[in-house]
Amino acid sequence: MGGDFGPCVTVPAAIECLAELTDLQFILVGDQPTIEQALPSAGVDLASRFEILHSDKTISMNDTPAAALRSRRDSSMALAIEAVKSGRAQACLSAGNTGALMVLSRALLGMQEGIGRPAFMAEIPTMNGHCHVLDLGANVNCDAEHLYQFAIMGSIVAQAVDDNPRPRVGLLNVGKEEIKGNDQVRLAANLLSTQGDLNYIGFVEGDHIFSDEADVIVCDGFVGNVALKTSEGLARMINRFLRQVFNQNIVSRMVGVLAAPILAKVVTQIDPKRHNGASMLGLEGIVVKSHGNADKASFKQAIKRAALEIEKNVPALISDNIAKIQITRE
Repeated sequence: MGGDFGPCVTVPAAIECLAELTDLQFILVGDQPTIEQALPSAGVDLASRFEILHSDKTISMNDTPAAALRSRRDSSMALAIEAVKSGRAQACLSAGNTGALMVLSRALLGMQEGIGRPAFMAEIPTMNGHCHVLDLGANVNCDAEHLYQFAIMGSIVAQAVDDNPRPRVGLLNVGKEEIKGNDQVRLAANLLSTQGDLNYIGFVEGDHIFSDEADVIVCDGFVGNVALKTSEGLARMINRFLRQVFNQNIVSRMVGVLAAPILAKVVTQIDPKRHNGASMLGLEGIVVKSHGNADKASFKQAIKRAALEIEKNVPALISDNIAKIQITRE
């Protein structure tokens, strides 16, 4: 029910994913009449692979996390998370209120042992693919231990979802020199440099996020969210700029026709919609947050992200590796 468009986007995206991912099943949580109105003609085979869990209570984008925790425990969002807790579902995906999703997920699912705070991690496009960035907004203030834990979780997930045995992990900072940065970043660097199982490469500056210098980039949620929104805004600006340039006059339009295949590839590569779906790491369960303004194609990417994390059993990977690292540190 969440996001800017609600079931008219989330429901058709889910049905299309059923046709593409043959082992996928859905529980569509929300107002049943509204969901049924948004259902396309699914066919008998697909219809047997989803069910509707009715709730006429929703969390609005204006509800505070505290209000959601206090009085919305029977909302569609809470019921979706509860389905993961009970084992009825293996992952929860929502495009709704981010703060509410975080506090409800933490309250209902709980944190994994050895992890102090959850962190949002998502892909950002780079020159030759993508990198994983965390935290993207779950924690505005973090201490060095939190950043250390984020780095461990990010590395574990990157290994699993990218089949990368030794992902390069960097700390986002205002410079590469050891003396640069605030106390938390410098202390986190000291912790990470002693972790032999981690491929820690040091500080990464903002202009190198897109250069394939690192596979995982770690920062607090304030910095990460600003970096994410800046990159998305830049991608949209480049897209609009290209369209304006190639529509200025008849000559530029003719050149644009010739260059169309190349331009389409560039626009697709930098399109944030291709990387929709932020994983909330550190929980005893899989929770994925979609952009609130996601269209159908973008929401499908978030669904596929959740399905991949189910396939790789991400929470178990994090739990097992964190336990090993804690033994080593002791």
